[in-house]
Amino acid sequence: MMKIKKLAVLGAGLMGHGIAQVAAQVAKYEVSLRDVRQEFLDKGMTMIQGSLQKFVDKGKMSVEEISETLGRIHPTLDIEEAVIDADLIIEAVPEKIEVKKSVLEEVEKYAKKDATMTSNTSSISITSIASATSRPEKFCGMHFFNPPQLMKLVEVVRGAKTSDETVDIVVEAAKKMGKEPVVVKKDSAGFVVNRILIPVLNEALYLVWEGVADRDEIDKAVRLGLNWPMGPLRLLDCIGLDTTLAILEVFQRELGDLKYRPCPLLTQMVKAGLLGRKTGKGFYDWEKK
Repeated sequence: MMKIKKLAVLGAGLMGHGIAQVAAQVAKYEVSLRDVRQEFLDKGMTMIQGSLQKFVDKGKMSVEEISETLGRIHPTLDIEEAVIDADLIIEAVPEKIEVKKSVLEEVEKYAKKDATMTSNTSSISITSIASATSRPEKFCGMHFFNPPQLMKLVEVVRGAKTSDETVDIVVEAAKKMGKEPVVVKKDSAGFVVNRILIPVLNEALYLVWEGVADRDEIDKAVRLGLNWPMGPLRLLDCIGLDTTLAILEVFQRELGDLKYRPCPLLTQMVKAGLLGRKTGKGFYDWEKK
């Protein structure tokens, strides 16, 4: 089985920068972090530095380890430079299949023939994404959870043509990053966690939309009644309302059930740019300390 030495993360956003950090910090991989604009790379690297500093403040890392970790992360705008010698490639671009396919078609031009390719998609068919490559047997889902620096789970999702060897390689890479992988044996929209979680969050949105209870009361009820660490509306802000809407739209398209119809409040908030923590405001004001 191929030994992973170098990893490429495509996308320095909410998930990509965290995946890159974990790969460099925990697994000690050399990591190329690629995005399409310098400002996105700069923001991603700033967030990595801030996250690492929190580990230092809690006594879990030394200042020297921050420097060593950052030295293993190589930001770049050049996709060829990012993937040309990568053993494992993780696509972490926005949750739109046309964007993902376009990026992977570029990757295909430069990636090594034996490179393993994955997508961090949270809902889109792995088989469909893999069709953008000539190596679907070397492609699978590698779904990290937000924030990747803290969340232990990684869903490893088989596509229709994914080989056993590819699953084994990705499972081992996830373990080396300190994660607990769960293998999803059937390529079904939303995989395991989001198939359960997203309809619950959508129902919380309907409670607000219908005036059943206020934001704080809904979050308090779920925290105390279900023992969640945070309420569903705060969690929506952390995930991103635009990401949640995109997942529900995939569910509607792929599974064809009315129960996945997005709440009108979710659609309104996304149109208004109230996406949650990533934009500073959603159900909560994240610009306040």
